[in-house]
Amino acid sequence: MNENSNKCSSYVDSYYSATAFAINSFESLEGDAEADVCIIGGGYTGISCALHLAEQGVSVILLEAEKVAWGASGRNGGHVGTGQRVGQRDLERVYGIDTAKKFWDLSLQATDLVRQLIARHQISCDIKQGILHVAAKANEVEYMQQSVTNLQNKYGYQQMRFVDKSEVDQMLGSNKYYAAQLDSGSMHLHPLNYALGLAKAATTAGALIYENSRVVNYHEKATDKSNTILVQTNKGKVRARKMLLACNGYLKNLEPKIAGKMMPINNFILATEPLSDNLAKSLIRDDVAVQDSLFVINYWKLSGDNRLIFGGGENYTKRFPADIKSFVRKYMLRIYPQLESAKIDYAWGGTLSITMKRMPHLGKLSNNIYYSHGYSGHGVPTATFCGKLVADAITDNPSQFNLMAELPSISFPGGTLLRWPGLVAGMLYHSMLDKL
Repeated sequence: MNENSNKCSSYVDSYYSATAFAINSFESLEGDAEADVCIIGGGYTGISCALHLAEQGVSVILLEAEKVAWGASGRNGGHVGTGQRVGQRDLERVYGIDTAKKFWDLSLQATDLVRQLIARHQISCDIKQGILHVAAKANEVEYMQQSVTNLQNKYGYQQMRFVDKSEVDQMLGSNKYYAAQLDSGSMHLHPLNYALGLAKAATTAGALIYENSRVVNYHEKATDKSNTILVQTNKGKVRARKMLLACNGYLKNLEPKIAGKMMPINNFILATEPLSDNLAKSLIRDDVAVQDSLFVINYWKLSGDNRLIFGGGENYTKRFPADIKSFVRKYMLRIYPQLESAKIDYAWGGTLSITMKRMPHLGKLSNNIYYSHGYSGHGVPTATFCGKLVADAITDNPSQFNLMAELPSISFPGGTLLRWPGLVAGMLYHSMLDKL
């Protein structure tokens, strides 16, 4: 499958699309339109920004090239974790304890925001509590213990506890792991239903969403009184005062100034057939989501109907594996050989974006043009929250947006032309370390 050549306006065949509660269908933009803010991209960032702006009475038009949450927002593992993609002790070392604490507080606000949005808008998305971070290597046990103590003592976070190997073996139907951190403040959910619920809330608040409306270019035009942004789609045009680029791994060449700051990569997931209650409980005793400590991580959880949703393996080309089921299944069987006979009902892939430092990349290209992307696999809470931060900045409350935007951003060596071979070399190196 060539993801980048997929021009159809339907969702990828996945467990999530097969169990979506209400797939809204929005018209494509035809002709001219006008709004205070134009948002390009219909994932968590764009939808969240549209919702929060519309609730404040700002007129919003959101343009999506395919369908709402067609990309990573509708295909991911559904983990809603606390913290940033980078560990707290690493953030302390790089930015200092005071700034690291601010990032931690933002992450708690992000998970709380997801929880509040689901409750306020009554979004049915199989939300469950808890994420278990498991150590894939014996030399990671001490680090995990110290990290838990650090969060408890320095940050006052008591919802994380250390789990030794004997208990991990009881919690999971696998003896592959040496220890774990159980974060009861984290969550997991059905990511597409969550996104669709947000989109419904945004349109109810007054936002206009247009699907199948691919943006081909935009430019900022100075007038006598103010600047106007003209956004050109394949069939129409939007005139706006401000704009948000929220394309993440699908930005491509729309904005070369920031394209080199992130790298699109492909990740793959499968869903088994529904499992018996006894088997499901033997795999994940407490129905938490699980993710391991490998550089190319494995992550899994139980769906609302007792399927194992398992993510494993990446590639860095423009093509997906010809047989995604077999590609991911081998990772699953390394952990759960007892699922050898389990039928795989669905398997799919998606494109996300990572940054060099694995921290989100937010900022402004001008006084009127914002961008937010590069969530590096931490997108459900972070993208939702960053969409709100952009909305806050647009409505004259930019303090938290500025904190994230002030993070130093590093371009991938070689820009968009040469970043692929560099990434592949780096990933192969870390993959080798994972195997060792």
